[in-house]
Amino acid sequence: MKKTVAIILAAGKGTRMGAQVAKQYLEVDGRPLLYYTIKAFEESNIDEIVLVVGKGEEGYCKEKVADRYAFTKISHIVEGGKERYNSVYEGLKVAGECSYVLIHDGARPCLTSELINETLQEVKEKKACVVGMPVKDTIKVIDSRGQVVDTPERSTLMITQTPQAFDYSLIMQAYKKLFTTEDINVTDDAMVVETMLEQKVFMVKGDYQNIKVTTPEDLVVVRQFLKYVE
Repeated sequence: MKKTVAIILAAGKGTRMGAQVAKQYLEVDGRPLLYYTIKAFEESNIDEIVLVVGKGEEGYCKEKVADRYAFTKISHIVEGGKERYNSVYEGLKVAGECSYVLIHDGARPCLTSELINETLQEVKEKKACVVGMPVKDTIKVIDSRGQVVDTPERSTLMITQTPQAFDYSLIMQAYKKLFTTEDINVTDDAMVVETMLEQKVFMVKGDYQNIKVTTPEDLVVVRQFLKYVE
């Protein structure tokens, strides 16, 4: 049976945080955010973990996170690329011969191993899955002048989260095709398989606590959420 791999993206600089270090290394209760993210996958049914980090951060991440907390499932720590999709591709290339891959933002530390396991089970049946939650607010579509042009039916809208899970051969094929196109305009991995292969993607119910740390305000919220995850 082929292995399952999690690719954790930790190459972002987090400029909106206004901190001296990348947001994934900011500490909560004495441990970096990335620790909590890795821990969830370490305790899940995933076989291996690939960390994709910023340029020149491989040694730092190995020493300060991987070795410090004795994580056993980390198989590779590789340098990411300029854009998110470049970093994902670097992770996919070292994932090797695996059956399924889960791609997750390193700055989403509040996920649970239960959610990971559920997503892994779903992707085995459906080949392409995205974790998400229903939107709580009414969404307005506006034009370039700020004028409202549409109000979509809220029941059809989902907040997209990670992990996003795929049959490995499927996502690899989609990414290889992506780099043959001239105009790359994708915002998540599901969009890559949707646009490159016209593959259907299914939603897996996530968790409103599974937020991404982007601003200092997010960090305040995450500190509270992590009390319930730990």
